[in-house]
Amino acid sequence: MAQHHEQQLEKDLLEHHQHHLPKDNMLDCVMAIEAALLPCLPARELQAIDRSTHPSHQIDVERHARDFMEAAKRLQCYFNKLQQDKKPTTEEMLTKEIVVMEKELKAKSELIKRYEKFIEGWRTDLKAQLEKHKMELERV
Repeated sequence: MAQHHEQQLEKDLLEHHQHHLPKDNMLDCVMAIEAALLPCLPARELQAIDRSTHPSHQIDVERHARDFMEAAKRLQCYFNKLQQDKKPTTEEMLTKEIVVMEKELKAKSELIKRYEKFIEGWRTDLKAQLEKHKMELERV
């Protein structure tokens, strides 16, 4: 049940922060994480509060954890947005493919020309040899 609540919270945070993404920059995200993390740093105090039965202490720990998770999700959304921005468009991908195919076509065309020269040389040699054989046969 707690895991489902946590997953729903993550989903809500992602949706919430996607609307704020254009305003965010990495420094803002890191500062938000730092600000959320600072109240969590005194580990002994948190451990003592964690064992405490006082309800306000539990709420305080949960609030710090929630703030930190929210800031972490904000940074994650920022990086996801950066990653999406870096993805090439379909046009760019097709242009790159075309360039690769053109290079391949050029290389294969040059190879074909080279082999055509070999074949032409062999034809010339074979014609000469055939003429030689014909002349030999005519003599006989």
